[in-house]
Amino acid sequence: MATSITAGGGSLHYGLIKGQGCRQASWIPSVTFNGCLQRELSWSYGVSEYLRLHRCNFSPSPVSENWKSLKTVSVLSCLRDGSTKYFDFAVIGSGVAGLRYALEVAKHGSVAVITKAEPHESNTNYAQGGVSAVLCPSDSVESHVQDTIVAGAHLCDEETVRVVCTEGPDRIRELIAMGASFDHGEDGNLHLAREGGHSHRRIVHAADMTGREIERALLEAVIYDPNICVFKNHFAIDLLTSQDGLDTVCHGVDTLNTETQEVVRFISKVTLLASGGAGHIYPSTTNPPVATGDGTAMAHRAQAVISNMEFVQFHPTALADQGLPVKPRKARANAFLITEAVRGDGGILFNLSMERFMPMYDERAELAPRDVVARGIDDQLKKRNEKYVLLDISHQPREKILSHFPNIAAECLKYGLDITSQPIPVVPAAHYMCGGVRAGLQGETNVQGLYVAGEVACTGLHGANRLASNSLLEALVFARRAVPPSIDHMKSSSLDLSASNCWTRPVVPKSLGRNVVRDILRVTKEVRKELQSVMWKYVGIVRSTTRLKTSEQSIAELEAKWETYLFEQGWEQTMVGLEACEMRNLFCCAKLVVSSALARHESRGLHYTIDFPHLEESKRLPTIIFPASPVNSTWSSRQLHKLPVC
Repeated sequence: MATSITAGGGSLHYGLIKGQGCRQASWIPSVTFNGCLQRELSWSYGVSEYLRLHRCNFSPSPVSENWKSLKTVSVLSCLRDGSTKYFDFAVIGSGVAGLRYALEVAKHGSVAVITKAEPHESNTNYAQGGVSAVLCPSDSVESHVQDTIVAGAHLCDEETVRVVCTEGPDRIRELIAMGASFDHGEDGNLHLAREGGHSHRRIVHAADMTGREIERALLEAVIYDPNICVFKNHFAIDLLTSQDGLDTVCHGVDTLNTETQEVVRFISKVTLLASGGAGHIYPSTTNPPVATGDGTAMAHRAQAVISNMEFVQFHPTALADQGLPVKPRKARANAFLITEAVRGDGGILFNLSMERFMPMYDERAELAPRDVVARGIDDQLKKRNEKYVLLDISHQPREKILSHFPNIAAECLKYGLDITSQPIPVVPAAHYMCGGVRAGLQGETNVQGLYVAGEVACTGLHGANRLASNSLLEALVFARRAVPPSIDHMKSSSLDLSASNCWTRPVVPKSLGRNVVRDILRVTKEVRKELQSVMWKYVGIVRSTTRLKTSEQSIAELEAKWETYLFEQGWEQTMVGLEACEMRNLFCCAKLVVSSALARHESRGLHYTIDFPHLEESKRLPTIIFPASPVNSTWSSRQLHKLPVC
């Protein structure tokens, strides 16, 4: 079910999406569910309370009385029971949000940081530009607020924006105190860059490798914290949940150790989801290979509310390998990002005839927000039937270019391109999910014991389009804001040492044999490419209702075909493998994006449709996808462990 709720506390407005396939119906001023007309709700409070009371015709599973009556014990340190581990806090993800949160809650209990690959392999590590914060006397919080709201096409939650912009400077100072090293100017003060959509210089950065520096500082602190255990190469499969009346409660997460192929269960009092985005629903993305929408999909299956999934940000300038003098020998796992700061430092966009084109699309030219620049480039490529455009920074002093963008310069030079004298070939690529798991001002969700931070969360900050360098800022602010309620929840809860038996345990497909598993992997790889192709062709930068409906049908048919193949090969409902589980998450997220896009009958921010090309004030509402019944749902849309069995 999808609805729309006014940002900042207005009354609920609904647009129904029927069934698991999330088909869109018309926008309705107000709808009664279960005989109750919903009262006015705020962003941070409304969804949680709404679901607690009314559940929108969703029939929850019966409460397991055994769960409540089992003997419990408070655990303050890392306990292990075979393939089950017990912690006060489980953190899924090792980017800036997950690590910053872990360091704070570790002062109050044991923490498991669960990461899909190596700890440094996160979207944070690939963030080049920097962190936006008001640190210059000529700048102001109000200016940052307005820049954020304008970039977000006025769909941002203003209270959230003010909180983030106000608390941002302190979060930067904390990073510096922890040892993060940022660039300074000749005057000894922090060097502040300017990026598209910003009215002032307010981007704190470490050359063009800011995310890497922040990740380094945080990981170093985590390594030396005795209360934090890091579990690398542990892929999160599904959240462990139970029903307490109408409430869904999170008790931890099942994971797959991808090195040992062992299923490891984490039981925790509090779970933070900080697993990043879903860039790999598209064929070209700046996200690392781990960004397959695992967190959003897990949360959706766990009955969490999802919001604003139609707003997929395509970064205007990823390196176009086909335009390099020397072509890479093999395709990249993820596109190489050319940071927004290149345009902020005077970079100019040209088509292949060396005609500057951005002034035709927006008076801010290259400094327009990302959605505007991406659409401008996309229009040029389609009109001229070209594969890339050119970004030229060579008119700037050589020393300035090399000092500000050493990573970009080095990468391009590998392929025979000197950015101090030649333009850079660039093309848009999927970059950031502005939507995600709906969160309140303290990172809380409608699932008890589950908090979210970072790209996986939809806090209301970004609205319909994220302002450059606001992502690391949001992650830092909400990682800290989620700490007090998490500690309160932890102290009022206790770990159940028998809880591991409450859910069916996933199994690895050893019984199928090596040849069958190999064939499944081959087919799954092909299906993944086909899904990505559908998303790029029909759910890209410019959309239409016909193309979206085509994508909806194509995805449903592709998913059904893939699942039929799996189960014909002997795959069982509870079987898990990295590639298959990633595939189910990609299907889940792709469907959420398509259904949300179909529900929005206007063009706003990152969602541009030729059938509704104008912005409609009456539709200035976030898109909401409420939980749907798991009955008759696809494999990607239901939890593997099904209901608690204890």
